[in-house]
Amino acid sequence: MKKVLTLALLATVMSAPALAGDPVAGKAKAAICAACHGPDGIAVIPGYPNLKGQNEQYLVNSLKAYKNKERKSAMAMLMQPQAAMLNDNDIANVAAYYAQLK
Repeated sequence: MKKVLTLALLATVMSAPALAGDPVAGKAKAAICAACHGPDGIAVIPGYPNLKGQNEQYLVNSLKAYKNKERKSAMAMLMQPQAAMLNDNDIANVAAYYAQLK
């Protein structure tokens, strides 16, 4: 039984996506985000989400969904062009930057 649990835990850890974003590179790429989400990740426009301390994988998933036009909300028209300018490395870096802000 102990071996089964150990193997299950190992399989879970190994199948988790690697979050290897570079927060320093992400800060530079996130400069344009500051117009709406604030220079410190606290939104300056009411109703816009705060990104400071947000879950890294959530940010990656969200940016990719905007980039792939999978999100259809009112914000999608604003976010899709921004996300379209980012490659996968940029997305990982921006996500790492906002996630590490405390």
